[in-house]
Amino acid sequence: MPRRYSYPALLLLLLVLFLPFPVSAEHSDEQQTDRAATNEKGRERWFDLEIETDAYYSNVALFLALTSKPIPQLGEKKEAEIYQALLSGSLIPRFMVLEASVNPLPYAGAYIRKNHTRFYDNAEVSGSFNWVKAVTAGFQEPYAVSLFFGNVVDFDIPEKPDVKGKGYSGLLMSVGDRHIKDNVLIRDNWREFEWKVKGDRKSPERKLSWSFRLGLKLHEHPEITDILFLSMRRSRLDYKPSRSSFLDNSGFEYTFDMDRRTFSAIRHYFFIEKKWPLESRKMAPALAVGFVWESAKKYTGSLGTNRQNDEFQFILRPNIEF
Repeated sequence: MPRRYSYPALLLLLLVLFLPFPVSAEHSDEQQTDRAATNEKGRERWFDLEIETDAYYSNVALFLALTSKPIPQLGEKKEAEIYQALLSGSLIPRFMVLEASVNPLPYAGAYIRKNHTRFYDNAEVSGSFNWVKAVTAGFQEPYAVSLFFGNVVDFDIPEKPDVKGKGYSGLLMSVGDRHIKDNVLIRDNWREFEWKVKGDRKSPERKLSWSFRLGLKLHEHPEITDILFLSMRRSRLDYKPSRSSFLDNSGFEYTFDMDRRTFSAIRHYFFIEKKWPLESRKMAPALAVGFVWESAKKYTGSLGTNRQNDEFQFILRPNIEF
C-alpha cells in the first residue's frame, strides 16, 4: 500500500488502542482520597463529574441533585436489588445529568471516507463487505448533547476506592446536528426522547454494565424516517469468575427500530461480544461480531436513490476494556 494512504489505517489503529484508556475524573488518587475523607465525615455529595472514554463511545457527564436527597449509595448490592432501587424512583426526577458524548471510531469512518476516498475504496473486500465500514458500523450520529431527569444511584464504597460506578433511570433527551449514513455525514437536526435504565459498576474482580431503552427519534431531514425504538445491552467482564459460564466475559446489544407512523421494521442492530481478561494488567481485549439490517424505507428521496433493496452490513468491532 503506498505510504500516502497509510494515515487512515494508522488513525483507526490509534483510536482502537488508545481511546479506551480511562481518564475518569474519579480515577486520580487525590480525588479518591478526598472522596473517602468526605464520606468518612458524613458529608454527602450533591453533584459529581465523570469522564468515560472508549473507542466507540466517550462522554463527560455532570450529575446534579435536584432535591435535598443526595445520590444514594448502593455499594455492592445484587443486580436485582439495583434494578429495584432504580425503577422505584424513575418517575420522580430527583437528579439531572448533563452529558456531551462523541463516537470516535464512527466519526473517524466518516472522516476517512471523505478525505481518503481511495483508501476507503480499497478497504472493500467484496461487494457487501468493507472493513472500514464493518469496524465503524452501528452508530447513526457522530456526537450528541443529552439532558437526563430521573433517579441516580452510586456504587462507590468509601472503604474501597477501587469500587466505583453509577446507575440511573428516567427520561433522556438528546440532540445533534449530524447523521451518519454509509460513513457519510449528513446535516440533520435530530431529537431523541427515551426512557432509559443504565448502569456501570466496576471493581477489581469484575465490570458490569447494562442499558435498556425505549424511545422516539425525530429527524428534521425530510428524507430520513422518524422511528420508535427498543434497545437492550449487557456487558460483563470477570477477572476472577466464580464459576465457568458462557455469560462470563461476554456481552450483547440489540436494537429494533420501527417506522413511527406504520410500525414497520426499519432497522435491526445486533452483536455479541467475547472478552479475554488479562488480570495482571486489568485489561481485556474484546471482539464483537454482528450485523446491521436496514429497510429500503429508512431513507427516501435523494438519500434513498441507490437503495432499492434492504441492506445488510456485517459488524466486526475490536476493542480493549479496562
